[in-house]
Amino acid sequence: MTTGMKTVVYPVADIAAARAFYTALLGVAPHTDSPYYVGFAVDGQEIGLDPNGHRKGLTGPVGYWHVDAVPAAVERLVAAGGRLQGEVTDVGGGTLMATVADADGNVLGLIEKP
Repeated sequence: MTTGMKTVVYPVADIAAARAFYTALLGVAPHTDSPYYVGFAVDGQEIGLDPNGHRKGLTGPVGYWHVDAVPAAVERLVAAGGRLQGEVTDVGGGTLMATVADADGNVLGLIEKP
């Protein structure tokens, strides 16, 4: 089951510069501030900064759909003509993430919170 798009992750080249920019934009400090991810929570929306996003092939922000089970969602989307970008990844604490491209190359994210 999909519960909505609640997360947007931006690929960034300079995590420190991006942190400063998004802190100024959003008016809140990040709740997660690490070398591999900076995350902000604003009105129920997660805004993430990924310094490895460009290396993963991301060319712009990706909206992440919250689902009950990422592996099952990936299977359904691939069966429907989608293409898995990379692998399903545990990003810590049991949170699973994956990106899938549709037939037109549009990339969408999937996230499963424990």
